Amino acid sequence: MSGARISSISADSPAANVDLAVGDELVAVNGRAPSDIIEYQQLIDGDDVTLLIRRDGEPLQRRVIVRKQAGQPLGLSIDSAVFDRIRTCDNHCSFCFIYQLPKGMRRSLYVKDDDFRLSFLYGNYTTLTRFTEFDLERVIDEKLSPLYVSIHSTNPELRAQMLRNPRGATSLRWLRELLRAGIEVHAQVVVCPGVNDGAELVRTLHDVFSLYPELTSVALVPVGVSSFSLEESMRPHTAQEALDVVELAERFQRFGQGLLGRVSVFASDEFYLVAGLTPPSATQFESLDQAENGIGLVAAFRQSFIDQTPMERLGTGFFQSVDGAPAWGYRAPRGGDREVRFGDEVIVITGEYAAPLLRDLLDEHGFHDVSILSVANGYFGGNIKVAGLLTGQDLIRALENVSASSVCLLPDVCLSEGRFLDGLTLDDLPRPVTTVRTTGSDLRSTLESVRSTRLVTS
Repeated sequence: MSGARISSISADSPAANVDLAVGDELVAVNGRAPSDIIEYQQLIDGDDVTLLIRRDGEPLQRRVIVRKQAGQPLGLSIDSAVFDRIRTCDNHCSFCFIYQLPKGMRRSLYVKDDDFRLSFLYGNYTTLTRFTEFDLERVIDEKLSPLYVSIHSTNPELRAQMLRNPRGATSLRWLRELLRAGIEVHAQVVVCPGVNDGAELVRTLHDVFSLYPELTSVALVPVGVSSFSLEESMRPHTAQEALDVVELAERFQRFGQGLLGRVSVFASDEFYLVAGLTPPSATQFESLDQAENGIGLVAAFRQSFIDQTPMERLGTGFFQSVDGAPAWGYRAPRGGDREVRFGDEVIVITGEYAAPLLRDLLDEHGFHDVSILSVANGYFGGNIKVAGLLTGQDLIRALENVSASSVCLLPDVCLSEGRFLDGLTLDDLPRPVTTVRTTGSDLRSTLESVRSTRLVTS
């Protein structure tokens, strides 16, 4: 990506009162050309802001002065978070899901980033293999915290082997420097059976407490293996292997509680489900900073459903607090919301992992008349069973035998900017489907709304 273009201008904002238009490119802000949305935010934080813009079709650049108070939002939304170029990942990890994508999907899905700026803004994980002294200085000076770091293994040789990058053996030195400078860091270990589990995982967790005790959290997540994987060494966890990871995580939770007075190591909900166990309750988590990694996601959804309390869309990073930063990728606007209509049967559509949990939750709270449609992921196959990776093709197949009079509710996590991963939209489905924000409170309020409509019409 290059340049920063205005994607929208808020009404009644300082920017709305000057000669700016959607599509204008920001060349400079107060005499400097910002390299990303972080620097842009710093430059516009004061009072009056001078913008140098380039408008399509015009040979000369325009100088625009926006009158505003210090700290007041400028009112512009920018179409990208990085204005120079995304720092792409030069690792070739054997477990990387991008290498397991079929051909023909949207180009943006094949972009691998290893950019600390996107780690700060969006909670993307970085291996630090492209991190530099200059980056460290900027992170410390600008207090870009928290950051999200992929550890995978603290064994230098094994880490370099897993990342297929010799710098993987040494790049965790930057993690030590970040923690020494007081930067909050969340870490993850993608556990691959027969590779970095067992004794190697024990070593990694011991090193976490001895070398990086300041880490806020460490998420143990299972490797995702689709049917498109060409890596012979990659396979899903067995139930026993998943149980071993859960027991190891809980062992180090007790160890951390005794040593540091807090719990920092967590196994993802998926490990519990594969092992045939119930994921931990909400009271067992101090925060949900790793929810997108599946750490406490089930507990948060369940608690939100029970209490009917607003549960903001789980997201990491500071993108929401940075003026104008767009929501990309997994955090992009879902779109496609439709008004819930009346129907004979109510069906909640979800993935194979969530289906039995939702069934129990609905039965516990009197929604026995609501059906669950568990959709197998035929597009990716393998052990991909989460709702967020369902595609339009999966849903077309699953909806073939569903009555046209049914109310079908779909979690909006399946969509990004109104499209499924395979590029299809809700309009491509064989029958109307209503999207619901992927929170427990939103699902419950929707179900109660449908129930109330039934009572009124009957």
